Amino acid sequence: FRPFAPAVLEEDAGKFFQLDRPSPYMQFVVPLAEEVRKNPAGETHDQPISERLASSIRSSIPAVTHVDHSARVQTVNPSSNPRFWQLLNVFKTLTGQGVLVNTSFNVRGEPIVCTPEDAYQCFLQTEMDTLVIGNFLLDKRNGAGYP
Repeated sequence: FRPFAPAVLEEDAGKFFQLDRPSPYMQFVVPLAEEVRKNPAGETHDQPISERLASSIRSSIPAVTHVDHSARVQTVNPSSNPRFWQLLNVFKTLTGQGVLVNTSFNVRGEPIVCTPEDAYQCFLQTEMDTLVIGNFLLDKRNGAGYP
């Protein structure tokens, strides 16, 4: 089980999560705000977890919602992470949602990438389409990223 986590604009965190402080290092698992929750029809807490996991969408941000309507949140602000904050802000302008999926950059059983070289090797060996490192964009679909 490798859950995804939400990265959210710090100023929007309260719209999605019951979070009363910044969480820049994903140190808190918190409940989702009631406004974004969805309870799958007919689901009860008496059901085996396997049945609950197979149920329908649990929130308006389903990719990051745990079966118990919680999430391990990363908040992003412009002073500590200006580029990521800008990405989230542009995404919010386009979609109305200042939240994206965040996960560790590694392949199961391998350590997390630590260098641009690690990132490039992981990019080449996986089904990722695009890799951004600093100001560089590598896109496999255009042939970029191959030696």
